[in-house]
Amino acid sequence: MTAIRLVDVTMRDGNQSLWGATGLHTAHMLQAAALTQACGFAAIDFTSSSHMAVAVRYFRNNPWERLRRMAAAMPTTPLQFITTGLRFIAWQQADPEFMRLVYRTLQTNGVGRFVLLDPMHEVPAVIEAARLVKQEGGAQVMAALTFTLSAIHTDGFYADFARALAQCPDIDLFYIKDPGGLLSVDRVRTLVPAVKAVIGAKPLEIHAHTTIGQGMLTSLEAARLGISAIHVGVGPGGDGSSLPEANRMVANLEEAGHTVDIDKAALARLTAYWQRVARAEGLPPGAPQNFDASFLRHQIAGGVMTTTARQLAELGLADRLDAVIAETGQVRAELGYPIMVTPFPQMVMSQALFNVIGTRRYAQVSDQVIRYCLGKFGKPTSPIDPAVLATIMDRPRARELEAEPTFPALADLRRQFGHGLPDEEFLLRAVMPGDQVDAMLAAGPSRATYTPEAAPLLALFRRLAAQPDARDLVVERPGFRLALHAGASL
Repeated sequence: MTAIRLVDVTMRDGNQSLWGATGLHTAHMLQAAALTQACGFAAIDFTSSSHMAVAVRYFRNNPWERLRRMAAAMPTTPLQFITTGLRFIAWQQADPEFMRLVYRTLQTNGVGRFVLLDPMHEVPAVIEAARLVKQEGGAQVMAALTFTLSAIHTDGFYADFARALAQCPDIDLFYIKDPGGLLSVDRVRTLVPAVKAVIGAKPLEIHAHTTIGQGMLTSLEAARLGISAIHVGVGPGGDGSSLPEANRMVANLEEAGHTVDIDKAALARLTAYWQRVARAEGLPPGAPQNFDASFLRHQIAGGVMTTTARQLAELGLADRLDAVIAETGQVRAELGYPIMVTPFPQMVMSQALFNVIGTRRYAQVSDQVIRYCLGKFGKPTSPIDPAVLATIMDRPRARELEAEPTFPALADLRRQFGHGLPDEEFLLRAVMPGDQVDAMLAAGPSRATYTPEAAPLLALFRRLAAQPDARDLVVERPGFRLALHAGASL
């Protein structure tokens, strides 16, 4: 048996999978930093451009400040950034020189590891992004083999992709990323050896979600086959649609005869902290899932499924959900089997919804589907059905989107926003609404500490302070008096 390391996904993928990416803010993370560092994880799956946007939009937290402070608090544990390559927050593929600045600024602020995930598995795009990352710093680069089930995503397909990337000196390691939890034990037994045979000495990790109950067993089998690290969520940030829960994974690995490079006492303390946060903030913990064979067919992520069900109920069409699910599989095949990873699940299921409730299939098509068909997200892995493509493109909106401006060049953006603007602020203003960036800057530095037990009391104070006639709030008990007056900040 082998020595296995763990990668903690709680703050990024666990937060996204279970709590819509809005469950945790900077203070939650900073309070967890020392506890997390003590565990000895191989890396922390920490952020992405969409998570950075959430920090600004929902919490008025400066994501660059968050990175700096977390990196300072965890100097020996690499912070990981996941990216589709040449995009940053905006949907458009960015100017390479703009992305060079993004990668430089991320590394300056503490990112020590990059995951390059190209949903189309385009080798040149991944190699270009890896080259830019390495030229702008010394971070590790990990290439993602994003797993899905389709007629074309065979073991040979993934082996060919990995073989081409393994020749690139800028790619340090690989991981099999299974965002839908679709990878079975039987399939991992053929996929892992096929990939390991072509990547030489470069390490291979596994990131298998537990959405339909397979992720734990799949990860354990991958460990037997020689992978170097398993991605896990800690306590309430594991299981459900997240990754296997860390404590149970450690116990199962040790039961199978592996050694796990983790401090179990520190992991217990970190687990207790996240449990307290989840209770205080009302964040539902992940729970072990039963196997759901229908998911292998429709591959719809839980969050997208929930949103669509709510939309149908609001329209009085709750009884059409099964039809939408069936249509999703058909739409995905017609669009060339896009991997059901953001933004494609939302895109495919929305189109299925339009097809079911509309007057005819593809009568209504979203701008994102049109952009996909125009190749603005990259070249589809498999050709789009010609009849469907013709139907989508035969409308005025398709011609408008075909002619829309590309992402501006870095020099043009510098002229637009001013050459004196700091890089961090410039990068946010280039891709986000200015009023959101203004609000973030006005909010000032994020809080550095968080006490879960105080959260319900502070929430009560905020609700009371929002009342028009609440000028003064006073809490008294023997030996203690807290007074808050109008204009005070909570």
